[in-house]
Amino acid sequence: MANIADLLTAAARRWPDAPALADTTADTRFTWSELDAAVHGQVRALREHGVAEGDRVLLRLPTSADFAVALFAAARAGAIAVPVSPLAPEPEFRGIVEHSGARLVVGREPGDVPPQAGPGEPVEAAGGGEDIAVLSYTSGTTGPSRGVMLSHRALLANVEQVGAVPGTPEHEDRVLLAIPLFHVYGLGPGLLHSASVGATTVFAERFDPAAALRICAEHQVTVIGGVPAMYAEFARMDADELRASFASVRLLTSGAAPLHPKVLATVREKTGLGIFEGYGLTETAPVLTSTLVTGYPKPGSVGRPLPGVELRLVESDGLAEPVPLDPDDLDDAFVEEDAGAGLVSVRGANLFSGYWPDGAHGPDEDGWYRTGDVGYLDTDGDLHLVDRANDLMIVNGFNVFPHEVEEVIATLPGVAEVAVVGVLDERSGESVKAFVVPAAGAALSEQQVVDHCAELLAGYKVPRTVEFTESLPHSPTGKLRRVRLRS
Repeated sequence: MANIADLLTAAARRWPDAPALADTTADTRFTWSELDAAVHGQVRALREHGVAEGDRVLLRLPTSADFAVALFAAARAGAIAVPVSPLAPEPEFRGIVEHSGARLVVGREPGDVPPQAGPGEPVEAAGGGEDIAVLSYTSGTTGPSRGVMLSHRALLANVEQVGAVPGTPEHEDRVLLAIPLFHVYGLGPGLLHSASVGATTVFAERFDPAAALRICAEHQVTVIGGVPAMYAEFARMDADELRASFASVRLLTSGAAPLHPKVLATVREKTGLGIFEGYGLTETAPVLTSTLVTGYPKPGSVGRPLPGVELRLVESDGLAEPVPLDPDDLDDAFVEEDAGAGLVSVRGANLFSGYWPDGAHGPDEDGWYRTGDVGYLDTDGDLHLVDRANDLMIVNGFNVFPHEVEEVIATLPGVAEVAVVGVLDERSGESVKAFVVPAAGAALSEQQVVDHCAELLAGYKVPRTVEFTESLPHSPTGKLRRVRLRS
């Protein structure tokens, strides 16, 4: 029964004195043996606080050495790590605490168990295999946050699948991660994959383009694991400065949100480097496809399935047939005439074990899971995502469910009706836009709506724009027509 902490154990044995990570914010560095010892110390601290196998341990930490130590320690202790944003508003944080039944919180706030307890004597790893390693909260398609149960098996399977693709990080690489480790994209193909090959991870708590260039030059970074918003910032920078700082970089990867073709082209023009785009979900631990599989960063495409991942397009009832295109839907006008779009359905050892706590809505009895995304395969067999079959928005890689934002705005005095949709955004992939119908005689401003949301929601859920309107479009049965708002 393999445990994700076994990746660290193996790295410490094989490369004890090699650099494991550099935390540029805290200005700390660890070799693999030092990191392994720190994790042993953290495990003992967790056990002193009564943590037992299967207990949920919240990790309220930014991208840092602290997070890496806490994650591997929770796994080695047989506990379930529950990563949350350290910037999450208190209502959202408390909701996750209650829903997960967490025993304690590892973090930097008063009352939290502090990270990095110092080196300790070796502790035998507990649990693995089908045991849940990470409980990752993500907004679903039928309501607010749901806990995605990721087993050791699923996370390790995706590490193996990613590692089987030519060009992915290897032992000699130095990988810059300025993306959230509490998001499975940073946690899995970022931290866990690096541990599996003994690559050096270079952490930055937050992304700042100028700081990122300095870090790349100082640490001779060879791989950048990023999101579209990062590359949009790079694309705006001076070409000579960008090229000089990227002198050691061999690979740029992007995930968690759609990459604008213009950003891809600009970065390639300025640096000579393509950006390889991937696609995945929290529920798939997370990577499903990548343009690295084909070896060519094709604009608008998310590539082909990783080795070990099966993908097919199905109708909404699950049959493996293309979904007919809607000639009246503007989005479908961009699909090749005979492409045949369908719901993306996947199968593989990297799939999740359902949603917390009872495992509901996981893969079907044959192992297939319908993602809710609509896509088509081009003549080369590469996947293109057209739209989502639901109203889920993805902002900087984070899921945002419209109803959650709408319910918050609706509590603001003077709001008669509200609808929230995602709109294209070059920096974040999508951004949240709210359409508000004011009550008669009400005087509302855009800033009032934004400030109200900022008090109760995580930053990426706060509307970027607010439009006031006299009415919202509805069907004859009264159902809100979001498609009209998006167009």
